[in-house]
Amino acid sequence: MILPKVRDPRMVTIRRGGSLTDEDHRLLAEWAAVCAEHVLDCFEREQPGDPRPREAIAAARAWAGGELPMMRARALGGHAMGAARPLAGAARFAGARREGKP
Repeated sequence: MILPKVRDPRMVTIRRGGSLTDEDHRLLAEWAAVCAEHVLDCFEREQPGDPRPREAIAAARAWAGGELPMMRARALGGHAMGAARPLAGAARFAGARREGKP
């Protein structure tokens, strides 16, 4: 598993018992998209025909902009993780950088 089993409360929204504001959650999603773009090339060199990580990045931005429901963005992030699962090394971690999954 790439992500920890227990979430840091600072990365959980206030309405779910954490301390993350909605505004900061959206900023975090945009930051995650920027970071993922920096390493996307590592994944695409290994899997040039697989659009799932790129779609997850676009979904994170769309969610942060209020254009996509969270559940759809999360689903696309899950698909990106699925694309990365069979890979190894940098390509795996580059493909698994997900949407606004704090």
